Amino acid sequence: MRRFGLFALVALFLLSVASVQGAEPIKIGAFYSLSGPAAAIGTPTKLVTQMVVEKINKEGGINGRPIELVLGDTESEPTKAVMVVKKFINVDKVAAIIGPDRTDLGMAVKKLVEEAGIPTFMTVGGDPVIMGGGPLGTFKWVFKSPQRSSTAVEKLYGYLQKQKLTKIALITASDGFGKDGKGWLEKLAPKYGLTIVGDESFNPKDTDMTSQLTKLSTSNPDAIVCWTIGPAGAIVSKNVKQLNIKTPLFQCHGLPDPKYVELAGAASEGNMMPSTKLMAWEQLPDSDPQKKVIKEFVHLYNDVYKYNKEFPINTHSGYAWDAIYIVADAMKKAGTDPAKLRDAIEQTKGYVGISGIYNLTPEDHNGLGTDSMILVRIDGGKWKLVE
Repeated sequence: MRRFGLFALVALFLLSVASVQGAEPIKIGAFYSLSGPAAAIGTPTKLVTQMVVEKINKEGGINGRPIELVLGDTESEPTKAVMVVKKFINVDKVAAIIGPDRTDLGMAVKKLVEEAGIPTFMTVGGDPVIMGGGPLGTFKWVFKSPQRSSTAVEKLYGYLQKQKLTKIALITASDGFGKDGKGWLEKLAPKYGLTIVGDESFNPKDTDMTSQLTKLSTSNPDAIVCWTIGPAGAIVSKNVKQLNIKTPLFQCHGLPDPKYVELAGAASEGNMMPSTKLMAWEQLPDSDPQKKVIKEFVHLYNDVYKYNKEFPINTHSGYAWDAIYIVADAMKKAGTDPAKLRDAIEQTKGYVGISGIYNLTPEDHNGLGTDSMILVRIDGGKWKLVE
């Protein structure tokens, strides 16, 4: 009987797989920076996308229909991102779009997907893609899985307030992500009793920020806050150490990444930053509902697909997982009609993801609060959960 039962289960599984494989696929476009300056973020995001889609298809797809991925490369350039999205819409006829991975790229295609009415779940850090009014346009069709910049700022500022650090100096990148962060850093400072005593900026491609940091140090701040992604953050950290500045350095939520520690070296010691729970998940209490989900993700990423050999897990790693699962769950409920799918995505409640527990609303197309984030410090090259 046991052998027969096992045989029946195997047969049923194979039958379901065959059924999915024979059904009409649902096309989902996914585009990231697979080349260019942001490839270090875009390439592993693509790998996670493929991993998630394979998992969903093995589990029966979308109501028996497999997901067919249509991949695109933005080459880290806004004009190329626009070309990719036009192809998704006009040639590939995708039901939904995942990506891109940079704020500038997201803003470049925002108007396009809004006018086309295509549900789009971005994996960008900046808030403007899900903000409306004036030059920002509308955000009816656009969602994003990473925490808002404003949420990360509030997480960081809450910690500074608890530590009674009241004077801060800002050094921010001049790109879209940096400007978005700077805007929220300035706007939210009074709420937390903080005074900005210094403010400098830099081009993300700059290789030295000592002049800006020297100016900031003369203002005697209690903390220096840097807002950027990529290698520039590590350069700021190294420059702080070279100048023997003792003021604590806080980075943004886009930098928790083993690559940051590798590039900054000893200068990264003691640096703190807001992060997704992914970077210190083993230190979470077992009662945290995200811990089980993150554990499964880490197992697949490291042990099954072995992506960590080339791309160690960082705070960005779970963004595509969450975006695709939310879209897939919405498709199971509403199908692929664009308007119905958009509405179902917007009604997502209590989805336990890698980056947080999502509760979307018409006003909030991200759905994550400060409780989805942790504050981490680099100790001995490792990520330590602070709070």
